[in-house]
Amino acid sequence: MIQAVPTSVDWNLLAEQALAGQELDHKDALRVLQADDTELLAQLAAAYRVRHHYWGNRVRLHFLLNAQSGLCPEDCHYCSQSKISSADIEKYPLMAQDRILAAADRAHQLKAGTFCMAISGRTPTPNTFEKILDAVRAVKAEYPMRVCTTLGLLNEEQAHQLKTAGVDRINHNLNTAETHHDDICTTHGYQDRLATVKAVQAAGLTTCSGGILGMGESDTDIINLAQSLRELNVTSVPVNFLIPIDGTPFSGRSELTPQRCLRILCLFRFLLPSQEIRIAGGREVHLRSQQPLALYPANSIFVGDYLTTAGQSAAQDYAMVQDAGFILEAPDGRPLADSNQ
Repeated sequence: MIQAVPTSVDWNLLAEQALAGQELDHKDALRVLQADDTELLAQLAAAYRVRHHYWGNRVRLHFLLNAQSGLCPEDCHYCSQSKISSADIEKYPLMAQDRILAAADRAHQLKAGTFCMAISGRTPTPNTFEKILDAVRAVKAEYPMRVCTTLGLLNEEQAHQLKTAGVDRINHNLNTAETHHDDICTTHGYQDRLATVKAVQAAGLTTCSGGILGMGESDTDIINLAQSLRELNVTSVPVNFLIPIDGTPFSGRSELTPQRCLRILCLFRFLLPSQEIRIAGGREVHLRSQQPLALYPANSIFVGDYLTTAGQSAAQDYAMVQDAGFILEAPDGRPLADSNQ
C-alpha cells in the first residue's frame, strides 16, 4: 500500500531547526508563506518558541523622527518623499537641534529604548552631516537611549564618524530581494544598499536592515530578502508593510491580509531566530485587530508615528502589549518596572 505524503508541516520541527542554527530550506520556507489559514495559530506558537528563547516576553520600543522631510532626488515608488511623489506631505530641511532634542525627550517619555533619527535624500550633504553629528552628541549627553540614524547611502568613513559621535546603530533597509529591486527604484541599485550595510559593519556599528512587503514581490523574493539579511547577520530587522500612500506609484496596491503579514513575520523569525524583529510601518493598516498576534514572532515595535504617516497612540500600544501578556523592555534590556501602566 502506497502511503500519501502528508501535506501538513510540523511547525515545531521548524522551530527546533531554527534554535539549532539550521537554515530553513526553500521548500519549507515556501510552506510557511503558503500555509492554510487553519495552520496560522500553530505557526505562531512555533515562532514564539524561537522568539521566547532569545527575547523572553519582552517588547522593545523604538521612536522614529523624520528629521528632514521630502525634497528627495530618488524615485522609490513606495515613498511619499520621492521626486516622483505628489503626496500631500510636509517638506522641510534638517530640523534645528532644539527640535531634535524635543523629539528625543518625547521618545524618552514614551519609554522608547531607541531614538531613530531619519532624513530624506540620497546621502547627507557635508553641512547636514555635521549638524547630525552635533545632534547625536546632544541627544546622547541628555538621554539614556540608543541612537539609530537613517541617512541614506553612506561610506565607511561616515559610519566611523557617526560611531564616534555616539550613534549605536545605523539603519539602511535592503527593502526587497535583489531580483525585485529594479521594480521599486531605478535611481540607485540593490548593490548600493548592500554596500552601505557592509560599510556600517566594517565601521564596527551594529546594523538595522529590513524590508517592505506588499510591493508586488513573489514568495521567493520574500524568502531571498530574509536569507540575505541572515547572511549579513544584521542585528535589527524592521519588517514594514506597504502603506499605499496617495500620490505614489504604489498608491493602488492592496496585496496584504493580516494572515499574510503574520506568516511573513513567522518566516522571518524562523530564518532570523536571534535578531530583533520589529513590526514597523503599516502594522496598523494591514494587521489591524490582529496586531497583538504579531508580537509572538516579533519582539519590537515603533511607538508614535512613522515618517509621513501616523501610528496608533502610545496608550493603545501599551495596552496591546499588556493585554497580550508581554512586558516593555528598558534601554538596558531589563523589564520596565512600570511597563503595565
